[in-house]
Amino acid sequence: MVVAAIKEVISQKILIFGANGMLGHALMEVFPDACLLGHHDVEITDEAAVRKVILQEQPFAVINAAAYTDVDGCEDNQDLADAVNGHAPGYLAAACSETGAILVHYSTDYIFDGSRIDYREDDAPNPISAYGRSKLLGERSIQKYTRNFRIIRTSWLFGHHGKNFVETILALSSQMPKVKVVNDQIGKPTYTVDLARKTPEIISREPGIYHITNDGTCSWYELACAVIPNAVPCSTAEFPRKAKRPNYSVLVNTKTRPLRHWKEAVSEYLWMKETMT
Repeated sequence: MVVAAIKEVISQKILIFGANGMLGHALMEVFPDACLLGHHDVEITDEAAVRKVILQEQPFAVINAAAYTDVDGCEDNQDLADAVNGHAPGYLAAACSETGAILVHYSTDYIFDGSRIDYREDDAPNPISAYGRSKLLGERSIQKYTRNFRIIRTSWLFGHHGKNFVETILALSSQMPKVKVVNDQIGKPTYTVDLARKTPEIISREPGIYHITNDGTCSWYELACAVIPNAVPCSTAEFPRKAKRPNYSVLVNTKTRPLRHWKEAVSEYLWMKETMT
């Protein structure tokens, strides 16, 4: 039943916003016939333009992979963060409601404050950064304008065709003898390929909020150790950043089968990276 439902979803007309991004590239592989939209095609913060393209295309589902993901940058550009991450999803939701399309939107573990060890889909958010607040605003904007949504919260995303922690740590490892990495922030790394492959299943499920990550938890330091040989642990206090990060942001998936372990996903990512170079 699930396989048939997934095949049915993939055969439908799909619009992907943010197609040029890291997750967008992975989604292209899963939805090869989708209508792909980058910010040069449609500016997602332009409500009229968003409505026009959705009404024109009349899709079965709209997937929003567009986001302003510079966590520290959001502290300096809160208006931009709110426009892209907060208000724009509402524009998509309103147009989807008008046409009857399903809206799929990706959110983040950073809507939580890290005061608990882990978080279920129904736990109360309490963001501690501008980025987290903007993403929570996006969730609420969607829920205001449509009921036919699938909000997918994910965390610590890495993948090809984009800047991410794994790429950053590999670059630093080649430039310095030791790379300091914080060991007191705990979460779940997620491979864009696995998240994209899971998306058709989520579309076929009931409307609601879903936590989708690779299985297993780790610190940023433990993730770095799986990638480079010269990582050394440090505390968040030793490595201050402009935006506060939650100490614990483990997302618990209570609704679907878990994805493979993050270590397996990282190994595949590194192997794929070698074959691509």
